[in-house]
Amino acid sequence: MISERDYMSKVVLKGKSSKETPVRDIMTCKVVTVGPDHNVSKCMEIVTENHIRHLPVMDGDELLGIVSIGDLVRWIIATQKMMIEQLEAYIAGGYSA
Repeated sequence: MISERDYMSKVVLKGKSSKETPVRDIMTCKVVTVGPDHNVSKCMEIVTENHIRHLPVMDGDELLGIVSIGDLVRWIIATQKMMIEQLEAYIAGGYSA
């Protein structure tokens, strides 16, 4: 896997040429992945602990997709917003289950 961080830290900041640098020299070889059953909280923990921004979702050898830290943050914010709205409605007496 190769990211813009790999490119910036291993090519640009070291003054190397993009045209002459093989991808194998700058790519991340030990890629951290998750499975389709991982939850958002665990994925956020993984990206935080590993200082990564992209998390491939694998089902065996099949790549199902890539979750970004932005995806995780947006989901958490949306969930918190929904919870706040429900609590506000409950407090105001308008909550219906």
